[in-house]
Amino acid sequence: MAKALVKQDMFGDSRRCLGIAPGILVKKEETKPLEVAEAYMDMSMQYEIMNEFATAISLLEIALASLEKFPQEQHSVGTEAIPYLESAAETLKESFGPQHFGIGYIYNNLGAAYLELDRPQSAAQMFAVAKDIMDVSLGSHHTDAIEAIQNLSKAYAAMGSYALAIEFQQQAIDAWEGHGSTAEDMLKEARRVLEQLKLKASGSFSDGVRTKPRPLPQTSDPGRSLQPNLQASSAKPVPVN
Repeated sequence: MAKALVKQDMFGDSRRCLGIAPGILVKKEETKPLEVAEAYMDMSMQYEIMNEFATAISLLEIALASLEKFPQEQHSVGTEAIPYLESAAETLKESFGPQHFGIGYIYNNLGAAYLELDRPQSAAQMFAVAKDIMDVSLGSHHTDAIEAIQNLSKAYAAMGSYALAIEFQQQAIDAWEGHGSTAEDMLKEARRVLEQLKLKASGSFSDGVRTKPRPLPQTSDPGRSLQPNLQASSAKPVPVN
């Protein structure tokens, strides 16, 4: 009903309908995460149409978080979440164009899912797309765009391509430095990861448990208006073995 009201420009009535939905969906999160994620995605799109970007991003994050409820031991993130995320990305492209900020979040989650399935090349491709979209739609120094860079570094590290991993990690450090005192903890951690990558590259560091990519950025701000066409990827191409 909310979607129909939005189409009729009855935004006030639509907001009231959308406000009721979370109370219903929260009861289904544990048993039907895919359906709940799809519902939150649709709600996000309605708020996007009404130009309420902060709410739209918040709901998109909730949708993606629903996918994290799948049992990890069954690899459900890969077998069930990936097709859903791919479908969601196509829906957003059709509705808002290829550089909608939400598509960046979705590709970031796709990368995380592929990395969980030990498919780092596919993960790197997804993270590269996420980075390019976020650079344009949010700005290259937005915290979520920086997280995408760090995830790209993790994917290359998982492939053993330490030179590229170090290059992207250094880009992330440079971006965090631009945030000043508000990003001290993130900058400290990014520098620690960089030193580990350098040790691995020199062969003097034994791999431990791989740091998981962040599939769902927490800070959200659309930053600036979206552009109509996707720019050519600024990320390095994924090497083919």
